[in-house]
Amino acid sequence: MDEFSRPDSIGVLTSGGDSPGMNAAVRAVVRTALAAGVDVYAVYEGFRGMVDGGDAIRRMTSHDVGGILHRGGTVIGTARSDRFRTREGRRQAAANLLEHGIDALVVIGGDGSLTGANLFRAEWPELLEELVAAGTIDPAVAAAHPHLRLTGMVGSIDNDMFGTDMTIGADTALHRITEAIDAIHSTAASHQRSFVVEVMGRNCGYLALMSALATGANWAFVPENPPQTDDWEASLQAMVQAGRRIGRRSNLVVVAEGARDRQGRPITADRVKHILEEGLGEDTRVTILGHVQRGGAASAFDRNLATQCGYHAVHELLRLGPDEEPKLIGIRRNRIATSPLMEAVERTHAVADHLDRQEFDEAMLLRGGSFTESFETLRTLVRAQPSPPVGGGRSLRLAVLHAGGPAPGMNTAVRAAVRVGLDRGHTMLGVRRGFKGLRDNDLLEFDWMSVSGWVSRGGAELGTSRLVIGAAELDAIATTIEEQRLDGLLMVGGLAGYEAAHALFAARDSHPALDIPIVCLPATINNDVPATELSVGADTALNSIVSDVDKIKQSAVASRRCFVVEVMGKSSGYLALTSGMATGAERIYTPEEGITLDALQEHVRDLTESFRNGQSLGLVIRAEQADEVYTTPFLWALFEKEGGELFDVRQAILGHVQTGGNPSPFDRIQATRLAVRGMDHLIGVAAGDHESAMGGLVAGRVEFTPLSEVPAMLHERAVSPTAVPWFSLRPIADVMAG
Repeated sequence: MDEFSRPDSIGVLTSGGDSPGMNAAVRAVVRTALAAGVDVYAVYEGFRGMVDGGDAIRRMTSHDVGGILHRGGTVIGTARSDRFRTREGRRQAAANLLEHGIDALVVIGGDGSLTGANLFRAEWPELLEELVAAGTIDPAVAAAHPHLRLTGMVGSIDNDMFGTDMTIGADTALHRITEAIDAIHSTAASHQRSFVVEVMGRNCGYLALMSALATGANWAFVPENPPQTDDWEASLQAMVQAGRRIGRRSNLVVVAEGARDRQGRPITADRVKHILEEGLGEDTRVTILGHVQRGGAASAFDRNLATQCGYHAVHELLRLGPDEEPKLIGIRRNRIATSPLMEAVERTHAVADHLDRQEFDEAMLLRGGSFTESFETLRTLVRAQPSPPVGGGRSLRLAVLHAGGPAPGMNTAVRAAVRVGLDRGHTMLGVRRGFKGLRDNDLLEFDWMSVSGWVSRGGAELGTSRLVIGAAELDAIATTIEEQRLDGLLMVGGLAGYEAAHALFAARDSHPALDIPIVCLPATINNDVPATELSVGADTALNSIVSDVDKIKQSAVASRRCFVVEVMGKSSGYLALTSGMATGAERIYTPEEGITLDALQEHVRDLTESFRNGQSLGLVIRAEQADEVYTTPFLWALFEKEGGELFDVRQAILGHVQTGGNPSPFDRIQATRLAVRGMDHLIGVAAGDHESAMGGLVAGRVEFTPLSEVPAMLHERAVSPTAVPWFSLRPIADVMAG
């Protein structure tokens, strides 16, 4: 084989601790390799299977990875291998791989697994020389496979690896923790108890910090940022006492398992419990979540992240030159990215080294700006009351309102906005029923505890509505703004809210009272508003769809059935495409592409052929506005007629269940992040530093786009509907569907 040609066979293995999403990654590697015409083998039980060889290395088909997308853990197993740590064991592993012509690997695991794989890669030429010298392999075999190519993905719930903003499994673990703490909150409030919850994270406080932010916890201890003072116990007690004085019925402290004080002494859950009980007489309980954080079905985010990484890992493997260093595949700034594998490992180890040397500022710096920003936000939100006023600045009257359909995370955003505004010395007002309430002068004033408990609450406590802004509405809203002496508006909502906000902005010349700062933040399950790649609420809706479709698929397998599932989204196919990829749909119909007769004919042929070949389940995801003629009932009738005796067909229109439920951890965190930055921008506009704008998540960062650009951006979307970042998932979804 020419040393610059791509490999003919690749292997995939999972190693180290299991994490939700590993199965999705394995499935993606197998199907991507097969689509590229490359044989693919699964190495069962990780490095141990590589050393054992035989049946532990199995050639895979697309069918072999069917039905594993939603499953937790790793179906190909993971195990420690003392033999692989030896030269003899790695030499045997090389011989076993060469029996199948494998000279390229995709390894899914933590930093230890990836380090071991890189050592194996570096030794490969020497190992082959030793095998030839021992007569174990033929010299021609060694000459045909002179190098081992390697790509890696990080499967870890701790989210502690450089080279990726999120590791596979971290989002699911955050779901488990958040669900548990939400449940604990209710019992804690009932008995006015304090709870201490320990979560995983030996050298990384991501799970502790983000779960505290997502659940409204009152304190969090993380390894990277110990308490600033030696008498932190007294500060903790004072915080609890202050909360009790203002009527807080429960107190909840989240502790990372690796938390420590500035002298390096461990801060354990039992130590915190003792401080609260002995110092304050608080009725305190400890909950150690343990390995429940690692188990269960993967979240929609982890399924899609793992699928994208697996797809790109194979293509990167096929692209790599024989002497190129191995690559880590991850996600950075909401884009799949590659980086030198060992550089990422070394920087990951650097954080642990800083913590061992009690260099906490350096550790925080390596974690990045988003981690630090989240920590500072938590410190503001956990206070029992706003900070004392600072002289010199003007106190503003700022109003927050919703518009459009309800979206999970709206209440979370309002809570963060209100508390940040109050903490900075401003008066915060809420507008009931959106722009209708602004028209009707229906406002209320918030205090610090008005939004207590809103962080996890679904729906929109302020209410929301859709209102077309005409001349009469402009007059009435201008009157309200004058009477209430409003200095700024924060709109958290969907497309109707953006259009209404722009209408006020555009009418400033004719209605001077409307010439106030306006900031719009995206909150809609449709993910269809301008100036953002992701909207608050979309992740919750996506997880709701995935949960329902998982159940539908289970019901269908036993009866040779095809389901046509309709999801919401209006003119956006975001939910259809992402839910289709996360559930393993064979066909996904979106408004951006529409539905053609030719496509339907091809699909009918493929579907009937698949069932003739033994398939027992079919799944079609259709966006509600994919086509005005080829509706969901039409597709049901078509497939039912053509399926004949081969299979029957059912339709499921999921409806408004997608807009309900408590927000996901991702939506809570992003809502909080957007609200804090949105308030900063709104206050800056009032000070003359900025202009009215739309806040959004662009390439993983919070960016602001002038509100004046709403019409142009909506026109651009209408002209080029597929020119949105998330539509890059389409070819990946097609490969996964086979």
